[in-house]
Parts: sequence; C-alpha cells; structure tokens
Amino acid sequence: MAPLLTARIQLLLLQAMGFLIGLVGRAARAFGGPKFGSKTTQPVTEPLLLLSGVQLAKLIRQRKVKCIDVIQAYINRIMDVNPLINGIVKYRFEEAEKEAHAVDIKLSEKQEDDATLEKKWPFLGVPFTVKEAFQLQGMPNSSGLVNRRNTISQTDATVVALLKEAGAIPLGITNCSELCMWYESSNKIYGRSNNPYDLQCIVGGSSGGEGCTLAAACSVIGVGSDIGGSIRMPAFFNGIFGHKPSPGVVPNKGQFPNAGGAQELFLCTGPMCRYAEDLIPMLRIMAGPGIQKLKLDEKVHLKDLKFYWMEHDGGSILMSKVDQDLIMAQKKVVAHLETMLGASVQHVKLKQMKYSFQIWVTMMSAKGHDGKEPMKFVDLLSDHGKPINPLWELIKWCLGQSVHTIPAIGLALLEEKLKYNSEKYKKFKTVEESLHTELVEMLGDDGVFLYPSHPTVAPQHHVPLTKPFNFAYTGIFNALGLPVTQCPLGLNAKGLPLGIQVVAGPYNDHLTLAVAQYLEKSFGGWVCPGKF
Repeated sequence: MAPLLTARIQLLLLQAMGFLIGLVGRAARAFGGPKFGSKTTQPVTEPLLLLSGVQLAKLIRQRKVKCIDVIQAYINRIMDVNPLINGIVKYRFEEAEKEAHAVDIKLSEKQEDDATLEKKWPFLGVPFTVKEAFQLQGMPNSSGLVNRRNTISQTDATVVALLKEAGAIPLGITNCSELCMWYESSNKIYGRSNNPYDLQCIVGGSSGGEGCTLAAACSVIGVGSDIGGSIRMPAFFNGIFGHKPSPGVVPNKGQFPNAGGAQELFLCTGPMCRYAEDLIPMLRIMAGPGIQKLKLDEKVHLKDLKFYWMEHDGGSILMSKVDQDLIMAQKKVVAHLETMLGASVQHVKLKQMKYSFQIWVTMMSAKGHDGKEPMKFVDLLSDHGKPINPLWELIKWCLGQSVHTIPAIGLALLEEKLKYNSEKYKKFKTVEESLHTELVEMLGDDGVFLYPSHPTVAPQHHVPLTKPFNFAYTGIFNALGLPVTQCPLGLNAKGLPLGIQVVAGPYNDHLTLAVAQYLEKSFGGWVCPGKF
C-alpha cells in the first residue's frame, strides 16, 4: 500500500502545483496584455504569397517570376501583418533584397537549364524564416534570455547553412519562449507573439514565432526545433504543417540551448511550412547526410497502410480532456480513410499513454551515454553568469523587477521536485520501454497512428499556465523517439485551427509525410487567416 499511497500523493502534488501555477495564469490574464481592434490578421491579396516553396522555386528557375518580386511581396506582407502577430523579431530585408537581385542576375545569364538549377539549388530564391534559437549569421541568438540579448551569431546553424546552400533566402528570425521551454512564445526581450486566427490566443512554443509567421503568410517555409512538441504545438495552433523527424536524422548543431545528456536523443530539428509538398524537399536538404537513414524515395501506397487511432490519452488526471471539436475532426479523418481510401483503420487503447507526462520527465532527466547529467534549467537561466535564486526571482517578478518570465521561474523552482528518485525513474523507464515496444510492434513498417496534437485548440494568452502538463500529448513521442507530422484539418466554429498528429515507427518518416499530403488534399490544409 505504501508505494501506491506515495504515487497518489505525488500526483496530488503535481495537481496542486498546476493549480498554483494556474492562479498566476488567471492573474496574468486579468491584468492582460495589448488589446486589438481586429480579431485576426487581414487576408492575403498577393497571389505570390499563396504558392508553395516548391512552386515558387520552379517559377523563379523558369524566369517566369523575378526573385526580387517574391521577396518584396513577402516584405510588404510582413510590414502589414507582423506588428499584429510579433512573429519575426529581427528583419534582414536589406540583405535579402541584395541576395534576390543576385539570383535574378544569375538567371539572366542563362548559363544553366532548369534541371541543372533544380539539382543545384532546389529552393533557389525561396524566402524562409528561422527560429531565433538557431544561429543565423549577423542575427541575435538569445533564445529570449535577457543575459544573451547582445549575442550575435557569427556563423549559421548547420540546417540554416544547408537551406542557404540550396538557394533559400532568410528574411529574419522568429520569436520563441524563454530558453525554448514553454508552450507560449513570450519573453522579456521580444515580448509576446499572437495567433493570426485570433490575436488574443497563443501561438504555441517554443517555435511559436515561426508558427504564426508561416500561418500569416509572412514566410513560406521555416526552421523549428522540438524536444516536447515545440514544432508540432505551434504548427497545430497556427494551422500549418510541422514535422518532428526520427532522432539523429537532422543535425541540431548551432542552436541555443542545445541538448545534453539523454536529451540529445529527444531534441529534433525539423521543417515547418504551409504546404505539405514542401515537407520532403525541406527534410532532404536539412538532413544533409542523415537523409540516408530514411526511405523518402520509397513509394507509399496509402490504401495498403494500417491505420490506428486513439482519441485521448486514456484519462490522465494531469491533463485536460480533449475538445469535442478535435475528436469529431479525428473521426472525420477515420471515416474518410475507411470510405474514400478503403484503408484498414483500427481504434486502439494504449493504456500506458496516460503516463505520458511522467514518461517525458523520466526520459528528460536521464543521463547520456557518457554518464553526464543534463544541464539544469536554473544553470541555463544564468548562462554562465551570476547564479540565480529562483525564489528571489519569483519575488522580483511579483514586483515587476525580474528579467525572466514566470514559466521559466516556475520551472527553475520545480525542476528538482519534478525529478524522480531512482525507484520512480526505474518504474517509468520500464513503462516507457513497454509502451515503445507496443507501439513499434503495432506500427511495424506499414502502420501509422493518429493521435490528438493537443487536448484543446489554441487557448487564450496565459491559459497554458493553468494547464501546464498538456504538452505531454506531443512530448510523449519525443520520449519514444518516433517520427511525427502535425497536419491541419481546417477551422472550428470559432475560426481556430484543428489538426492531428500522424505517427510512424522509427525511420518511417516517409509514411507520415505521405499521409500529410493526402490529408491536405482531402481536408484543405492551411486556411488563410482573416477569411473566416
């Protein structure tokens, strides 16, 4: 009875912590933030903004569109919309225009045919944006930490360099949560980002600035990273596509903070975009040599796949119930796959999914293969400077004097409390191994699993503080090391995006990406904000 009683007490303590954090969230909502006259961003009127990266590259290569016109169209859109969403936090327009002119001059010389150009520079002239946590030469690289506000990147992160080598042109860097460890993108350097479908709602995190920038048609492709859902939650809340690759495929080098200990296995860099056809070309470029681990050239016959689905985590008391809107959207997908595709679709109940949060905490606190502990969050907050006292920072925050956000202070206060002792670690490590085996055996090399991207659609600002554990709907797949694509499924009655996660077995990314393209064709994909 004693271990059972202890487990129940720990769950009650977690609930109590969530309640206390929620009180702070309600207070923050009461005092509010900026109010907007309009609920959404204005709809797109420039046709160039409604083309995929692949389509833009083709038009530019074929000299049907000038690269400078594409870049200027995006700059105009950013100037109109970014003041509302605060997605891009530092522009590089002058450099982008120079690079666009250079592309046009090169193409005017007509030294290479279309096929050669496509092979050398598949994204020639295509604009893209980069999460601020990644190095982009000449741009800030603070991850929202005030101590690093003057840190300027002297080089490019590996994935950024690869995209630039493929001909893509960066327009700027996008907002994130402080140190990339919260699911609302807000910090003391750049402020808060807002959802283009409802400016009073969150954009998700930590790649939230990237999510809202893409959704608002201020960029067409972008770079994000994901250790607990930081690509997929923003992609979901903003109604776009986001892919968390299989671990070790895409290089993480050149971002701050980078992962340490066992966290290196769970941090994944990946593509974010409005159009599903850009996912595979982006992944091929971003992965570099790591692309050999995947089977992207293998043709996928969707009707031969085995589909599995589950509408919620099984009833964890730590997380919100899944919105009926999301359950209905998922059931529409299931019905479509059965009737229109003739696919095998099976409802499953994976009982251990209700321990998603506990599994994620267990795996995140594990030592690496070299025996090293992951770096403490409180140490990251000090960034090699004067150590911070989380309790003192909380007092300062209450007085409006702290340079840190309340989610960061809360995590610094609670990280040791959340860490399990050896007995609890062994227990949930065993649960993780059992769930991993169950899922991998179920999926094989020809199965995909449909699962909610989050329990709710995009909540209003500060509400995540009242529901701090909901990220586990995405975080569980980092802990399990499986590839996942978040796919948009239209809007709900209030005009907020719906979506779903498509999960496959290890290194079967080609399956989730194929399903993403099918769902886009069947359910419409990205919906332009402002048209609802």
